[in-house]
Amino acid sequence: MYDSPHQFEPLIPSAIPTDLIEKSAEIAQAATRLSGAAHPSSRGTIRELVRSMNSYYSNRIEGQGTHPLNIERALRKEFSDKPDVARLQRVAIAHIEAERELEERAAAGVPAMSSAFLIEAHHALYSRLSEADRTTEDNRIVSPGAIRENEVEVGEHVPPTYSSLPLFMERLDTVFNRKRSWDSQLIAIACLHHRAAWVHPFLDGNGRAVRLQTHCALWPLSDGLWSPSRGLAREQKEYYSQLMIADASRRGDLDGRGNLTTAGLLSWIRFFLDICADQAEYMGKMLDLDGMKRRIGALVTFRAAFDKTVRTEAILPLYHVFAAGPVTRGEFSQMTGLGERTARSLIASLLRTGLLESHTHGGPLKWGLPLDSLQFLFPELYPEAATKAE
Repeated sequence: MYDSPHQFEPLIPSAIPTDLIEKSAEIAQAATRLSGAAHPSSRGTIRELVRSMNSYYSNRIEGQGTHPLNIERALRKEFSDKPDVARLQRVAIAHIEAERELEERAAAGVPAMSSAFLIEAHHALYSRLSEADRTTEDNRIVSPGAIRENEVEVGEHVPPTYSSLPLFMERLDTVFNRKRSWDSQLIAIACLHHRAAWVHPFLDGNGRAVRLQTHCALWPLSDGLWSPSRGLAREQKEYYSQLMIADASRRGDLDGRGNLTTAGLLSWIRFFLDICADQAEYMGKMLDLDGMKRRIGALVTFRAAFDKTVRTEAILPLYHVFAAGPVTRGEFSQMTGLGERTARSLIASLLRTGLLESHTHGGPLKWGLPLDSLQFLFPELYPEAATKAE
């Protein structure tokens, strides 16, 4: 039985291979370049998509994902008349709202790598669900933010005794709740993701809470434009395998000096950094201005071939709104070069299909990102969104 914090050392390997440090630095550089891509309003639109995507992927990892179209409908308060689907929609919305709340906390400077933040993450998610929606399949009720009060087993892993959890959480804070340079911080985030999951502080919902914490710990670097949940879900078998590898006991004198395997922890770090590198590099390519201009052109040209209300004159104005930010309706009309009546009809079509958004009738026009545009604008980002909902 694990009942003493020394039993999950090392929390961070004492010696990090040079290639991992270099990879971490490369991720930080790639992510930093994203901070100036597109207009802040357009980046905000992308963040909304990433929150929905994170909800879908994180819940899918737990075997409780619902189709992206069902999530989009739930955001419009349209819930299925099928109880099981409606429940999954409510879980998805709770995740989105919790992530938004936690991002604001992280952006305000609240330490995202603290055990208190992990508890906040669990509470933010489960406090948004009714008792029925947070009842497990074996009829246990999950209490929001409550540290477990019983012993559990998770597959082959037996987490620490419930009475020793405060000691383990305190040790996590001692090691992880401090400032570091980003090349070291990314490695620390990887380690915390595993060790927090290994401690298994909650009755249920540990994976979701840990992924929320990880997303927010990365927030100052990612700006909410990418998140590892997408990559972890796509590599789910390897994700679980790498977590299990890092769970193992030390394999001898050449495997560090802690109770748990250093080699296994390094393997997990490498996997996690590969996931982050892939997500940051992909979003960097997608937000390249020249590339986005071409993809907006392809999308509008395709739609114009099947919808007479869409015209290719919308390409440059849409690109301008993406890159430079919201414009008035008069400005958008002028950029199309069309007559007033034809331009108004085009704007109405773009608003109806979601390529433009406006918070008020007659208000400024901002760039939109509807799900059915993703296969053109962000190919492979969220391919499940293009499939048919059940």
